[in-house]
Amino acid sequence: MEPQIDATEFGSITVAGQKIENDIIIGLDGQVKKRKKKLSKSIYGTSHMLSLDEAKYLYEKGADWLIIGTGQYDSVRLSPEAQAYLEEKRCAVTLLRTPQAILAWNKAKGKGVALFHITC
Repeated sequence: MEPQIDATEFGSITVAGQKIENDIIIGLDGQVKKRKKKLSKSIYGTSHMLSLDEAKYLYEKGADWLIIGTGQYDSVRLSPEAQAYLEEKRCAVTLLRTPQAILAWNKAKGKGVALFHITC
């Protein structure tokens, strides 16, 4: 998939040679955007639980799949409401620790979006 992700370490992700020090979303068009953590944090007090509002923001019509990089220590999870919403949209979700999610993204084919959490 494009853009290719080069590497990650605690607190950063390198996308197409550019080091980024915040969580990111990659859309269907390959555009990299800063994650809107407040959509989940305002409900759960943490960005480690993906809310329905954030799932709605993340999902793009036409996406067949979503890869979620759950952090270096596998901390991010989907709320039941977010999971139900994505199932309703028939969007397959893969949750992997961020280093493994990067490998999955780089090998992926088809129409997909991604979220990468870069810390815990």
